[in-house]
Amino acid sequence: MEQRISDHLKGQLDTLPTKPGCYIMKSAEGKVIYVGKAINLRNRVRSYFHASAEHNRKTLKLVSEIANIEWIVVGSELEALILEMNLIKKHRPHYNVRLKDDKRYPYIKVHWDDPYPKVTVTRQMVRDGSRYFGPYTSVWAVHQTLDILRRIFPYLTCDREITGQDERACLYYDIKLCCAPCIGLTDQARYRQMIEDLCHFLEGRIDPIVSRMRAEMEKAAEELRFERAAALRDQIRAIDNVVEKQKVISSDYLDSDVLAMARSDGEACVQVFFIRGGKLIGRDYYLLEGAAEVTDASVMTEFIKQFYDQASTIPPQVLLPQEVEEAQIIRQWLSQKRDDQMVEILVPRQGQQHELIQMAAENAAETLHALQAQWQADRHRQEQALAEIQEAIGLTAPINRIECYDISNTQGTAAVGSMVIFEQGVPKKKLYRHFNIRSVSGPDDFASMEEVLMRRFNRWKLAQEATDTPGKKPDPAFAMLPDLLIVDGGKGQLGRAIGVLEHFGLMGQIPVAGLAKQNEELFLPARELPILLPRQSQGLYLIQRVRDEAHRFAITSHRKLRTKKGIASRLDAIPGIGPARRKALLNHFGSIEDIQNASMEELTAISGISPALAEAIRAGLE
Repeated sequence: MEQRISDHLKGQLDTLPTKPGCYIMKSAEGKVIYVGKAINLRNRVRSYFHASAEHNRKTLKLVSEIANIEWIVVGSELEALILEMNLIKKHRPHYNVRLKDDKRYPYIKVHWDDPYPKVTVTRQMVRDGSRYFGPYTSVWAVHQTLDILRRIFPYLTCDREITGQDERACLYYDIKLCCAPCIGLTDQARYRQMIEDLCHFLEGRIDPIVSRMRAEMEKAAEELRFERAAALRDQIRAIDNVVEKQKVISSDYLDSDVLAMARSDGEACVQVFFIRGGKLIGRDYYLLEGAAEVTDASVMTEFIKQFYDQASTIPPQVLLPQEVEEAQIIRQWLSQKRDDQMVEILVPRQGQQHELIQMAAENAAETLHALQAQWQADRHRQEQALAEIQEAIGLTAPINRIECYDISNTQGTAAVGSMVIFEQGVPKKKLYRHFNIRSVSGPDDFASMEEVLMRRFNRWKLAQEATDTPGKKPDPAFAMLPDLLIVDGGKGQLGRAIGVLEHFGLMGQIPVAGLAKQNEELFLPARELPILLPRQSQGLYLIQRVRDEAHRFAITSHRKLRTKKGIASRLDAIPGIGPARRKALLNHFGSIEDIQNASMEELTAISGISPALAEAIRAGLE
């Protein structure tokens, strides 16, 4: 072994067990930087430090940062694989290949244990008797799917207790988006059959549904129940319209997932085709990070583990473009997740299955190319925007970090201040902070802003002290000073910000501006007239985005605090929703949950609700 390894690390390497398990590599700061698994922990971990090992640059950099190693012994290789996935999900180590996106992907949830099951959207799978479908990479795609499903299978969305004895149904029945079990038009058995059909539809098992519906329709017609026969006919037509858009592969095919990958400039994109009942019922793409200088087989291996760890269903067959590492143990794990039903992992070399792999690979390459072009355009716009703001304000130094502050309250109640941070024109949501206003009574936004800024820069002082104290870690949100500080408001708010900066001796060190809402005017210290950025400039777009994000985050924090205190409707927190519109929405939909689940078309059907306001409502109620 190389002499550069510390005595502490040598001691750990000498005491490694020869059993299967996971190893956790940490930096000098104690951060988890890599998680791996091994059949023999001692041999695997020591191999990183062999002088003769031919590591790539990424692994060499990893090794240079390792200051501490922990390990967990398990009973088998399968247990090690499952533990490794959980540790990667928990710590998201920098040097591991991982699905790109911190937030959980959304699922469609069918509340099957309820007498009259509802259908909702969630980001967590819980063992509560419900059925889950997903994950999806886009919340928009989930809502689009539900909009289609609800027209075919008009399931419940209200909070009524279903007795079948209600005097009248809600508006959803009139617009054919509910089958009205509340007034007894659909009994429990028929309603649950409809939800069962909905589940089969999501699984891609459509032919049995249509066959049963046709038989029921013909029987209803023979019995002169023409209204029921017409309803079934409309359902069948709606299903046929969806099915027509699905590419037919082959009726002989097992249900399969087809995976293929494209890579470029350190980025990796995996495309998944979902083949169910011989048809291509859908596809989705997933991005991975940490894939630079990692082999295709390793990237695909990590994707399979992380993707199927989240997947609600696993097909009997997975088609891959190449052999993957640990194929046997992954096959065992997938079969176990599929209730001990065998899962095949195949690498087709010819025929239609091979053509499907190629088609998926082409889609992955096209997707990655389009995303990279978009990222490049975004980077150019961000650089242009920051340069325009710098020039307009007259700064000599480039702008990297922008902080923006806003206040949200309902007539002085549950007042909250927000702090959002953008770096290089990109929001850093992990650094967002909110402040529950403590010292101000009544609706005084000026005093509230002063309190927020005083607390922010007090924490900056504490962060400087923590930096000088061994063992203490400063909060990264407060440890750095901004290159530009923006307060949402005009001269009044700017005056309070200037006073706070003077109190901390930072005036002149931190550029500060007040942004007035009405005309998007930037007010600067010691300058009588405001600055107006050009209407179509990237600089103005960025300033607006920063301000809107501060406003959104303030409202979100205020709403959470207000909900805790039991204050008013969540609709009050949405800009543009006053008493009249709130009343119209509640009268139409009946509840907050129904408004939350409403489509764009349903929201904009309400008088006074524009597409922009409908978007704000959906965002505000997420």
